[in-house]
Amino acid sequence: MKSIVRNAVVVALMFAGVAGLANGPKGTFGKKVSEVERNLITVELDPVFTKKGDKLFMNLLNLDQEKVTIKIVDSEGRVVYIETVKGELVIEKAFNFENAFENEYTVLVVDNNETFKEVVEVK
Repeated sequence: MKSIVRNAVVVALMFAGVAGLANGPKGTFGKKVSEVERNLITVELDPVFTKKGDKLFMNLLNLDQEKVTIKIVDSEGRVVYIETVKGELVIEKAFNFENAFENEYTVLVVDNNETFKEVVEVK
């Protein structure tokens, strides 16, 4: 009988300890969960540019699916490429500068009145 009572007390203490850890003060496990949740909610929606040789890859998560303008200009301000995309959740573009003239090109992405740019130098 004593061993049953002792085991029941041990199980109760273990349960109380786990419950206290899960709902504990801010310095414990409970705070870390809320930090992770906060980081998941605030997602950066900036375009991602990746350079591989003479190619530039652009990816943009467009959650609101509003108008996004992609433009490439050279160092003298001449527009080499322009495209407007609307209604797409994910915008993926690949630009090949392999046969481009020597120059410095700026890729501009305009999304929700924010402008992002990436510079590509062709030598």
